[in-house]
Amino acid sequence: MAVWAWATSINPSPQSSRRPSVDQELFARFRKCAVEVLSVSEDQVTPDAKFGDDLDADSLDLVELVMALEEEFGIEVPEEELEGVETVGQAYDLVAGKL
Repeated sequence: MAVWAWATSINPSPQSSRRPSVDQELFARFRKCAVEVLSVSEDQVTPDAKFGDDLDADSLDLVELVMALEEEFGIEVPEEELEGVETVGQAYDLVAGKL
């Protein structure tokens, strides 16, 4: 699995979007993966957190996170679907949409 397009977009644009409600149990599982892979605290993993700016994630970290999320949720995330994913919330929405 290659995620180069996503990995190259870790320095996001200053746009933010309004988010729908988040399933707390599902987000807790997502957050657990992010905390373990990115070595950050739970408090840092918020829907608006930017992978590059806020979580200091590099491209290898993001590849590992995608692999962990695929395993945790039993999904596949094709590389082209990762384009433009810059925040935790965007990644969560992508994962939740596959369940």
